[in-house]
Formats: sequence, C-alpha cells, structure tokens
Amino acid sequence: MLEVTRELARFVYDLKFENIPTEVIDRAKILMRDFIGIGIRARHEADSTLAMMRATEILGADGGTCGVFGDSRWFSPAAAALINGALGHSLDFDDTHAEASLHPSAVVIPAAFAAAQLPGASGKEVITAIVAGYEVVCRLGQAVGPDDHYKRGYHPTATCGVFGAAVAAGKVMGLSAEEIESALGIALSQASGTMQFVENGAWTMRYQVGNAAKSGLVAASFAREGFVGATHPIEGKYGFLRAYAPSPNVTKVVAAVGSIWETMNIAVKPYPGCRLAHSGVDAIIEMKREHGFEAKDIESVDIGLVGLAYDLTGAPQAQKRTPDNLVDAQFSMHFQAAIAVQHGRIHWDDFSRLLRDETTSALMRKINVTRRTDTTGDDWSKFCANVSIDLKDGRQITRQVHLPKGEFGNFLTNFELRAKFRSLVTPCIGHASEIALCDLIMNFDNETVDNLFHETLPTPGMLMAGED
Repeated sequence: MLEVTRELARFVYDLKFENIPTEVIDRAKILMRDFIGIGIRARHEADSTLAMMRATEILGADGGTCGVFGDSRWFSPAAAALINGALGHSLDFDDTHAEASLHPSAVVIPAAFAAAQLPGASGKEVITAIVAGYEVVCRLGQAVGPDDHYKRGYHPTATCGVFGAAVAAGKVMGLSAEEIESALGIALSQASGTMQFVENGAWTMRYQVGNAAKSGLVAASFAREGFVGATHPIEGKYGFLRAYAPSPNVTKVVAAVGSIWETMNIAVKPYPGCRLAHSGVDAIIEMKREHGFEAKDIESVDIGLVGLAYDLTGAPQAQKRTPDNLVDAQFSMHFQAAIAVQHGRIHWDDFSRLLRDETTSALMRKINVTRRTDTTGDDWSKFCANVSIDLKDGRQITRQVHLPKGEFGNFLTNFELRAKFRSLVTPCIGHASEIALCDLIMNFDNETVDNLFHETLPTPGMLMAGED
C-alpha cells in the first residue's frame, strides 16, 4: 500500500516559509485578499447570514477569542471557522481549482485563521499553513476524481476540504508529522457534504463548506491533545478515496508534491456564479464588446457546454430559464448569459437586482443551452463553451472560449483583482479602511492575524444591506 497519508503529513510538517517559491507566496496573498473581500460583503448582504449569526448566538458560540470578517464581535474558534468559511462561500464568488473542481480558500483560510488566533501566530506562519492546506485539498480533489465524486452526489469543496482545513490548522498549531497524520485520520470521520442543495437553492451549500473548515480545526485540536485518528485515512481500504469514489487515482495525492505547486493553479472568479458557466459568459462579453449589440437586438443565443458544465448549469433547461432564488441563478447558464448580454459584465449586485427583471426573463427564454459531444482534441476542456448569437438584423456571430478569465494562463490582471476587492469591501467598511486592509493583506508576511480582523470592521454610517 502506498503510504500517501504519511508522505503528505511529512510534506506539511517540513514545509517552511523560506522554502516556498516567491510566486506561490504572492499568489497565496492574492487569494487571501480575494477571500476576505468576499467574506466581508457576505457578512452584510448574503441572505443566509442573519439566520446563521442568530443560531450561533443561541448556541452560545459568541464571546470567544476569534474574529469574523466584518463583525465587531468575537467568537469561539470553531464558530469563527464555520462562519468565515460559510461567508466566504456565500456569494459563490470564491476561488476555484479546475482539476479538483472545488473552492480551496473557503475551507483552508478560515481554519488557519482560527488556529492562528489561539497562539497569536505570525503572518508568515499563517501563509505557510494556507499553502499547505491548498496543496492538500487540491491534490485530494484531483485524486478522488471530481466527475465520479459529483455523480455520487458529493460536494467536493466540503468533502475534500476538511482535510485541507485539518492540515492548515495543524500546521499553525505546530503539530508533529505523526500528529498531522492523526488529524487527517480524525478529519476522515467528518468528510461530508452533498449537492442536494441545487434542488431548491438551499443554504446548505454554504454551511457544509463552513462546517468543513470548523471540522478541520476540530480534527487538528483533537490530534494535538493526543486523540488517535484512523491510520491510512486517505488511501486505506475504507479510507476517503476508496469510500467516496469508484476509481480514484491515489498517486495524484503526492505526485511531485513540493515541486509542482497546485496553489498556482487556483483561479480567481471574475463573476459570482458557478465557474463552469464562465467561458460562456466570457464569450458573450467579448462579442458584445466587438459588435455592440443590445438586448433588444437578440433573436436567439445558443450555448454549447461540455459534460459537468451542462449538467450543473444547463439542465433541466426549463428550470434553468426560470431561477427561483439566488443559488438557482448562480447555477444557471441562462441567467448569467442574460446579464452578460445586457451589460457586458456581471457584478454581485446584478443577481438580486435582475432575478425578477422582465427583460432578463425574456432574454432567458431566447437562450438555448446544449450538451456538446464533438469534443475530441486538445482544445477541449470541461470549461470550453461555444456561443452563437443570431441578431434580428440577420447577422450570426460566434465565439469559442477554451479557458475562462481567472485561470492560470488567463489570470486576472492586478487592476482587475484590485477592482474586485474594492467593489466588494468599500460599501461595507469605507474607502480609507479598504485601502488600509488591502495594504495589510498584501504585506501579511510582516503582520499579525489580530491586526487583520480589526481592519475589517465596518465604518460607522456605511450602507450594510441586510445587517442584523
């Protein structure tokens, strides 16, 4: 049996800040900034936040030592990890890893931050832990086989995420390699989360991601105190890979670990919706910029998607054309395409503003999404989209996008990254605080975690829709 758990634990234990390539550290800080911006906005605007915060108070989890982004109160470490994880995933605007088909930051960063506030860890220690968590969760997502994992109904951000959260928290806590192994063994008992939320737009999508962050923190804490976890939790006969997928690739867990950095393959979303719809959106935005059409000019729009992209965002077509709630809209190619046709971009505020809009609804009825099967050749990936637009003046325009904006090789520019953060954060904490927070994050290797949370507090008088 390959000892992949042991090898992975040894990698995490041995990882040092000074041995991480500079570009990986820089990317980790960019991803951290992106995640924090989303969390702050979600604290004040996500529809699920009020119920979550009230439930947390009823359970007596506030009044602790750990911070929540955009909130002036302090919470227990477990509650902070859960809330920050759920907030970071509440807008469906958080980063993605294509091959693992999951959202790394939403599980890794909250666990690392909660663990860091217990001993008051340095910024360098936290960044190292976050990179360790990224490497683990992304490799597990690839190894389990995301398509098979999805077909079984699992939500990979949550199921794989608990392991990334466990090593991130364990690294901050200074666990030994053996204790990290045990933490992974404890995390195995908490690997959960299903895709059933897509049926009614349930908020459980957010909860189970936050729960994975919390559970990883719990696993590391138990391991630190000598609690014994299952051996071989990743590769064992009843371990994660064999229990959660029919044909996993165990070797992917540790292949070239420490020399190929999966952190660099984590993408930042330019639009707040299912990543698998973004190539279609990019194509429409490019065509609108080039041809200058308006919604009234559209006769029909045909979008061809591949495999899982079609399954999650294109079908059943009648349902995707008539989203009932925010989550439905975020998993609708039709809705995202209709926004792009109208405005040549997609912002977070567009979802609530246009969900019941008649022009948007009329456009969705003109959009047809099909499954592409002629996908042979190296040009095709699960992201590839073909878009054809028939205009009322008789013109037909087409565009194919293979790699959506934000992926490695087509990454967002510094201007675009900065603009996204500014647009999310400024309405909540004000312009001056947004600048200060951005500077702090990008210099986090010289900062502390406590300073970070104090800078995320709202500015008096700022508009905070949905605040409780």
